[in-house]
Amino acid sequence: MKIKSLYLPSLVIVFSLCAPALTHGQYQTRNLHFGVSGGNINDISRLYCCSGTLGSLVTAGGTQYILSNNHVLARQDQAAAGEDISQPGLIDNGCQPATIVADYSKAVTLGQNVDCAVAALRSGQMDSTGYIEGEGVISSSVTSPSVGLAVQKSGRTTGHTTGNISSINTSVSVQYQIQCGKGRKYTLSYTNQVVINSSNFSTGGDSGSLIVTNASCAHPVALLFAGSSSSTIANPIGEVLTKLGALPGLSGISFVGGCTGAEVPNPGAQSFQLPQQALDRASTVLEQNRHDLMSRPAVLGVGLGALEDRSQPAVVVYVDQTSQAKPQLPAQIDGVPVSVIMTDPFIAY
Repeated sequence: MKIKSLYLPSLVIVFSLCAPALTHGQYQTRNLHFGVSGGNINDISRLYCCSGTLGSLVTAGGTQYILSNNHVLARQDQAAAGEDISQPGLIDNGCQPATIVADYSKAVTLGQNVDCAVAALRSGQMDSTGYIEGEGVISSSVTSPSVGLAVQKSGRTTGHTTGNISSINTSVSVQYQIQCGKGRKYTLSYTNQVVINSSNFSTGGDSGSLIVTNASCAHPVALLFAGSSSSTIANPIGEVLTKLGALPGLSGISFVGGCTGAEVPNPGAQSFQLPQQALDRASTVLEQNRHDLMSRPAVLGVGLGALEDRSQPAVVVYVDQTSQAKPQLPAQIDGVPVSVIMTDPFIAY
């Protein structure tokens, strides 16, 4: 999610509409590491300026690129190649461009199930090892998301946070606004998404953060792009790399990572695992009922997860608690429990 601030040419009043007070200064000031404030300097309207997170460093064809979201770097498919990317972002510099660290390059067009873009790094402007603030140097090898996997992320607004993956293979509806703080709102549908249910894992301005395993020598897992007050939505990183790699000049794209040691869980990190046979059964039931559940009023998402006590797999249904509609949902389907998560709408932030 991007964060926006009120902007008046003769008077700059910077305040957060979507995020808590700034408490992680190193993530919002000039910083050569990744997982910090940044964005397109043209992501500004008459009244607002917007910024997100410069998530991580990737390489393709001998060029290093910053990886973040389409809606952070490419202004929702509106940017032209070469537009300046600054660090920190506009919101953290009085709605004025700060240090220019990269040039917007390419994005996967929105509507193709990922929200991602890259910007060619300017020499010497960011750490060429790909060091992520609060995490360090990561591995270039990726890990597939799984229910219960312990993860971490570093982002512009909430800094370094940890959590567990709550659902995978999740269909979600995500709301966008065509310009920074103004213009029409529209909704995009995504499938096979990663969801983390937590009120403090991310918030506005953390969009573009790379979600990695909560371990030493952390492995990339997903790219954060949306959420609500209680959930975080992310694209599986394998699909992000595949679709970026299909773009001209980005063949063979991979993470810059110098970490090659064993993936030892960090202190406090606790993944949980469910029996594979039970997960397979729940996954089958999910696929048989996905369309029906998603078509019900006020349903925002449907995925494969677990009961709140983590005792067994479940079909997880995300319901819009702000809606007047009250969907009728079963307690179980074909013997698989249904876990209902009440939330507010998912927004690309």
